[in-house]
This record gives sequence, structure tokens and C-alpha cells, in this order.
Amino acid sequence: MFDGEILMVEPHREYIIQTNLSLSYFIGIGYEDADMVHVKDFYLTFKGVMMAIIFIAGLPAILAYRSTLKK
Repeated sequence: MFDGEILMVEPHREYIIQTNLSLSYFIGIGYEDADMVHVKDFYLTFKGVMMAIIFIAGLPAILAYRSTLKK
């Protein structure tokens, strides 16, 4: 779960909800169409993007580097 924001639009107001988002939401897995009724957009914050990059690329790279040093 990564820091993100959801832009909600209702008939007379528009507001942003700060919440944790899963990367699976961006490929269409993990939510139903009924959950997205008033959702205009959702996105990761800068902190969320950095955390995703660290977990997806950085952590495996560090582990691979350590394993090559160990040999």
C-alpha cells in the first residue's frame, strides 16, 4: 500500500481523500465498478511513487548486489 489521493466528484462538491492505494488499482484489479461511482481520478503522491520505486526496483537490486558480494 502506497500513499495516494482519490479525487471525488459529487453533484455539488469536489474533494480529495488522502488514503493508501494498491498498485493493482492502476491495472484494474482489486475494485468493483460500484466502488468508483463518484471517483474522478486516483493517483499516487510523490511519497507513494518513491516508495513504489524503492520496493519494486530498489530492494531487489540491493539484495542482488549483496548476494554477488557474498560469493
